[in-house]
Amino acid sequence: METIIRVVLIYAFVLLTLRAMGKREFGELSPLELVSLLLVPELVATAVVGEDYSVTNAFLAVGTLFTLVFLNSLITFSNRKIEQTVEGTPSVLAYDGRLIEKNMRKERVTPDELYGEIRKQGLERLDEVRWAVLEGDGKISIIPKSS
Repeated sequence: METIIRVVLIYAFVLLTLRAMGKREFGELSPLELVSLLLVPELVATAVVGEDYSVTNAFLAVGTLFTLVFLNSLITFSNRKIEQTVEGTPSVLAYDGRLIEKNMRKERVTPDELYGEIRKQGLERLDEVRWAVLEGDGKISIIPKSS
């Protein structure tokens, strides 16, 4: 039972900490993917080198982790507010050729980063951009103005 409680506490702590750090830091992985990748080796290692050498304890820990991930996906699927808290919400960084500096400061995105993403979309100037949005997964979407 102690193993289950420890896994639940560590899972919650790591997930909340990653959400607090912001979207840009982990743009390639969702917070849930990163939590799982960080915890599985650690949980298995406790069975190998920790005080409890049993394989049963490792199975219990990994099973608890995957159960938490599954429950989290069910809850976020059924509750929009929890989904926004766990997954994050998009932030508009630029609209109609103008930077929204308040959102850029909040999300810690520099103008140079945004201009780089604009260039990757084949655009040359900010005034060619209808929307620039920092998505919940940390990637920036650029929607050009229609010709």
